[in-house]
Amino acid sequence: MRIDTDFLVLGSGVAGMYFALEAAKYGNVILCTKKSMMDTATRWAQGGVAAVMGGDDSIERHVEDTIKVGAGLCHRDIVEMTSVEGAAHVQRLIDMGAQFDRDGDGALSLGREGGHSVPRVVHHKDMTGYEIQRTLMNMIHRQSSKITVLDNHIAIDLISRTKLDGSQGCLGAYVLDKVSNEIKSIVAKATILATGGAGKSYVYTSNPDLATGDGVAMAYRIGAKIANMEFVQFHPTCMYHPHAKSFLITESMRGDGAVLKRTDGYMFMKDYHDMQELAPRDVIAQAIDNELKNTGDDFVFLDVTHLNATFLRDRYPTIYKRCLDFKIDITKAPIPVVPAAHYMCGGVATDEYGQTSIPQLYAIGEVACTGLHGACRMACNSILEGLVFAHRAAQHLSSFDVESMKNKHISLWQSPSKVDMVDAIVVSLNWKEIRRLTWSYLGIVRSDKRIARAKQRLALLSKEISEYYQTFPVTPDIIELRNVAQVASLIAESADRRKESRGLHYMLDYPKQNDAFCQDTELFLDRDGYVIPHP
Repeated sequence: MRIDTDFLVLGSGVAGMYFALEAAKYGNVILCTKKSMMDTATRWAQGGVAAVMGGDDSIERHVEDTIKVGAGLCHRDIVEMTSVEGAAHVQRLIDMGAQFDRDGDGALSLGREGGHSVPRVVHHKDMTGYEIQRTLMNMIHRQSSKITVLDNHIAIDLISRTKLDGSQGCLGAYVLDKVSNEIKSIVAKATILATGGAGKSYVYTSNPDLATGDGVAMAYRIGAKIANMEFVQFHPTCMYHPHAKSFLITESMRGDGAVLKRTDGYMFMKDYHDMQELAPRDVIAQAIDNELKNTGDDFVFLDVTHLNATFLRDRYPTIYKRCLDFKIDITKAPIPVVPAAHYMCGGVATDEYGQTSIPQLYAIGEVACTGLHGACRMACNSILEGLVFAHRAAQHLSSFDVESMKNKHISLWQSPSKVDMVDAIVVSLNWKEIRRLTWSYLGIVRSDKRIARAKQRLALLSKEISEYYQTFPVTPDIIELRNVAQVASLIAESADRRKESRGLHYMLDYPKQNDAFCQDTELFLDRDGYVIPHP
């Protein structure tokens, strides 16, 4: 089945939905989501949106904070642009109906998180992402004549074309309807990847099950430039409990005075950074990892028992109720926490409009590497980035001049005829092995030996998965497994090329930062495999 549209959006988080609303002014939009519009990483974001909204803050301070946390790899022009334009988009969310917290005078209540020198985080209690998702979803429903939402649709691969001169382009995507099991060829003038991150590549993650790196894997397979995949951010404080499924404890708690302690009560962050609990996330995660290795403990404590109980229940209702489900009253007892894979700072390389290196293919949100985050993302800059680049991509496409796709011949999907009865077993075993490999060898602390082992084993697994994919009809599980394997391989290759420690990438063999590597790690696929692009 073939469907034609102006704009195809893959993903329904803040970036995908905000783009769809903007692009609907210029053409018809199809928005595909793997489950439903509420099943996204945005929906679970607790902290808030970093933006210069007045007070003692300034664009210059926001820029310098971001660049400092980014450890030398932020693109200053992108950081400045994002900071300058950010406040207008926060105000736009408010105009759409988003209810952010305010103080007694009616002004926005601004929080402070790791890496920020002043309070600048706009929030809705500890469920900011949910509030933003709710607001955008309501606006999408009002635009139903221009925006078609396809729930339970998972993209398999991008549709590409190669001209005689060797130039490439993206014409849309092959998408599997998970309900009818039909594969649709959705043809578009522009395709926008808003597929989020790849936390499910790791054993422990704060991400939802949908975060399998689909956009990065698909873009890489058609030759798009991928950048900085070695920089995987581990959130320092995810709840440690066998049934909590890595429930995230927001960094805002540390901004409000929460302290980290070993199980013996020692407050260890003073040994690692002068900002202590407000240090950047990479510093906190590495500190916790080091303490756990030295003590042999399974977790550390995040303690808020010294804070006002009424304040805690009002400011963090979701966390308070969730912890009570596990018999922990945070007003009386500390929370056991561990680091978990949280955010992908690398991704599909883009310019200031979200354009990738492949014509007619855009990437926005966590799937993209814009240059904003550098080697480590500053807390709460992610939603800001999604808003700014979604708007810029839509504005860029408002004058997009491309020939109509309606008369272009597009090959429809051809499914293999074989049927395999052990599909679930193959997927489960390979998935578990990949996630163990990434956690053990490509986690918070790495080494040349660990990376080499990961690359060797991932090459074998990827070959096995590819053979299976080419032999049997696609299923959602095999699509995601194929993408997770691809992303893990990209992380390993990128990590292998960076012979230093910088930001989120800590190497035992190279514990210091090396200016010779003060540049983005770029990969793309050609006939020979991985290459570094040269001017």
